[in-house]
Amino acid sequence: MKCQYCDFKETQVIDTRETENLEATRRRRECLKCHKRFTTYERIEEADIVVVKKDGKRERFERQKLINGILKACEKRPISIDKIEKLADEVESDLRKRDSVEVDSKIIGKITVKKLRKLDKVAYIRFASVYMEFEDLDRFEEELDKLQKK
Repeated sequence: MKCQYCDFKETQVIDTRETENLEATRRRRECLKCHKRFTTYERIEEADIVVVKKDGKRERFERQKLINGILKACEKRPISIDKIEKLADEVESDLRKRDSVEVDSKIIGKITVKKLRKLDKVAYIRFASVYMEFEDLDRFEEELDKLQKK
């Protein structure tokens, strides 16, 4: 494995663990040259998930796009990258359990928003405001009221 810091081609695995859902192996590595540490994940290569967009176009599911969206929602919140990775793992796992490899983008949003609601209320509202496309302040306040009642 190539070091992400100095590009040296030899690293040493110093710790190996399975993720909670057993869908990936987390490896903590140390570069044999610069001695910096970094984490890698080993996953089974599975059939591609195809996302059906609002306009009917289809594209391959990109986990990093999901993580980027979650990161934006969680910006300046006390949420670790590990929790964000775990949430993305859960969403992807839910998508893979579906009968079809084609998934509507709205389904991805719905699954993500549900999981974010449990993780952090502010991140949930941020993500929901984009996903649910609040058209005005009344719709936004309606969602806040629902959140406060629960």
